[in-house]
Amino acid sequence: MQDHQLAATLAREAGELLVELRGRLHSDGAPGAVIKSEGDRQAHEFLMERLAHERPDDAVLSEEGTDDAARLDAVRTWIVDPLDGTREFSEVPRTDWAVHVALVIDNRPVAGAVALPGLEMVLSTANPPTLSSDAADPPRIIVSRTRPPAAATHLAESLGADLVEMGSAGAKTMAVIRGECEIYAHSGGQYEWDSCAPVAVAAAAGCHVSRIDGSELLYNQSDPYLPDLLVCRPELASATLDALASFES
Repeated sequence: MQDHQLAATLAREAGELLVELRGRLHSDGAPGAVIKSEGDRQAHEFLMERLAHERPDDAVLSEEGTDDAARLDAVRTWIVDPLDGTREFSEVPRTDWAVHVALVIDNRPVAGAVALPGLEMVLSTANPPTLSSDAADPPRIIVSRTRPPAAATHLAESLGADLVEMGSAGAKTMAVIRGECEIYAHSGGQYEWDSCAPVAVAAAAGCHVSRIDGSELLYNQSDPYLPDLLVCRPELASATLDALASFES
C-alpha cells in the first residue's frame, strides 16, 4: 500500500474504532474522563500496531507515546495524533474531533490524512480535496471555543473578520478546505502532532500553510513543540501575514 493510501486507511480505521468505542462507553454511562482516556489509549495502540506491521522500519512520533530520539536519525517518521480533540470526543454527539496520520521525510510532511469520524469523512493526500469556492466576505477566522488565541483576535480586528468557534486543530484546518471558514491562525501553543497531518492535507488542497511569521513549518525536530501556524485561502495569505506581522512586533 502506498504511503498516501496507508495514511488515509489508518486514519479511517482508527476513526471507526473511536466511533464504536465512544458509542459503547456513552451507552454504558461512562464519565467523560474515561471516554477521553480510553479513546486516547485505544487509538494510539491501534495505530502503533498497524504502523509496526505496515512500515516496520519507520519511526513513529505519537502524542500518546514515549518519544524515541532515534526518530531524529530516521529517513521516514510517521507523526500521529490518535485522537485530536479529546474534550469534544467525550461530549457526545460533538463531531469536531479528528484522527491525524502523517509521514515526514526531510522534516516535511509528504503524505497525510485527517479523519473526521463524527462526519464519516477522511480528507487526505491520497485524493487531495478541492478547496471550496465558497469564500465569505468579510472572512471568517476559526478559533478554539474555549480560549481564542491572541493572533486570531488581532486578525479579526485588523481584517474586519468574524470569529467562528470549533474544537480540534484538525477539524479547524479541514474547515478552511471545506469552506466553513477562510483563515485558521493559531498562536496559543501546539505540538507537531497537532498540525502535521492537517498541514499536509491543506497544502495538497492548495491552501497557504506556514508559521504565523510566514516561515516554513518543519517537523520531526528534537523538540516537538511547534507553537503556531497559519492555514488560509491563498488569496488571503498576503493580507493575513501583513496583519500578523504587526501582531508580532
